Amino acid sequence: MPLLVVGISVLILLLLMTKLKLNGFAALLLVAVGVGLVRGIPVMDIPDVLSGGIGDQIGDTMLTIGLGAMVGRVMGDSGAAQRIADRLLEAFGPRWVQVAMVVTSMLIGVTMFYEVAFIIIVPIAFTLVRVTGANLLWVGLPMSITLSTMHSFLPPHPGPTAVAATFDASVGHTLLYGLFIAIPAGALVALAWPRLPFVKAMTPEIPKGLVSERQFTDEEMPGLGWSLFVALFPVVLIAGAAVTDMATEGESGLLHTVAFIGSPATALLLTLALAVWAFGPRIGRSLADVSSSCTSAAQAMAMVLLVIGAGGAFKNVLVEGGISDYIKDVTQGWDISPIILAWLIAVILRVALGSATVAVVTASGVVLPLLAGSGVHPEMMVLAVSCGSIAFSHVNDPGFWLFKEYFNLSVIQAIKVRTTYTTVLAVLGLGGVLAAEWALDVLGI
Repeated sequence: MPLLVVGISVLILLLLMTKLKLNGFAALLLVAVGVGLVRGIPVMDIPDVLSGGIGDQIGDTMLTIGLGAMVGRVMGDSGAAQRIADRLLEAFGPRWVQVAMVVTSMLIGVTMFYEVAFIIIVPIAFTLVRVTGANLLWVGLPMSITLSTMHSFLPPHPGPTAVAATFDASVGHTLLYGLFIAIPAGALVALAWPRLPFVKAMTPEIPKGLVSERQFTDEEMPGLGWSLFVALFPVVLIAGAAVTDMATEGESGLLHTVAFIGSPATALLLTLALAVWAFGPRIGRSLADVSSSCTSAAQAMAMVLLVIGAGGAFKNVLVEGGISDYIKDVTQGWDISPIILAWLIAVILRVALGSATVAVVTASGVVLPLLAGSGVHPEMMVLAVSCGSIAFSHVNDPGFWLFKEYFNLSVIQAIKVRTTYTTVLAVLGLGGVLAAEWALDVLGI
């Protein structure tokens, strides 16, 4: 049974990494090869499947994570990250630092990919941890939870946007309805999860090389204006491109240029160039010093990228092994509410494959025939699929490894924290979608 193969492979992976202490990169590749053999992928094709999965994953994340890490380190070594962290502390106070992270993450995460927003905000979270002496998860977890919610629930993020096209739903209405669900659900989980006893018992250290350990004086730090300008520069570029894409139709040279500048890789590359000048020669730092910051960030990210790439290989083997097709065939005959069915199929695919994109695309294709004549608002179907795709993030999800490595957790700790919070978000999202559908029916909208 395909799902049994998935379950056994995950258990073997956990055994290799927890009991045998095998490196995550090697463990993921070994298990991926084993799954490929069991699922009948020809031996000669397995290397191509692995490299294809690594290439797809690294192609999507390497530029974003690498450039973002360099920007963060340049800001950290110049004192810009501390300047922003100090201003947040002044505005919210140490007692409300979690609220500061939730608000910041919501504003930035509405239009930005989880990985991009994470890489931009995490240096500030690290600096807040160092300045306040708080637990890393106490400050960082609200940020990650909020970004996960924004990314999974709302267009113009890839999953919800793709599903909106499948269901012929209004992207604007989906975003509007989704905000009423995402904001309370994300804020609730973000503020509650760090207070749970099993989370408070974890005391991870900030990973070496990703943030400056120097404590700057007020005179040494760049001004707040420049610090915020550089930090928000990629947000403005990416958000501007997303809004332009949503508000316009057709094609033109100008729209193509806006899309190019607003792509995450281009936006972060331009931001890095700006940061090198603004926090280098402009304030008297040599280019060699700034280059050293970039090199340190790249070195610190090397293993993170390898593990994320191996996670992509594992995911690709599961997809190529026909597991998504098996789930699609099994669930097509289920006779339940279209909203619940859409959510449930997305959850099952997410658990089995780890890919939120595959989960939403497959689930939407299965339930699309049920939408006609059901009376369900297509926007609610989009949100149901999107909410389901966030559930049960675990070892076959490359985002799981980004979370684990940045917060310096063991595999078991990451499962306890991330797998649980993503699942609760998915359940709260389903409840919100059902309530919103009922409210729209009552109001006759």
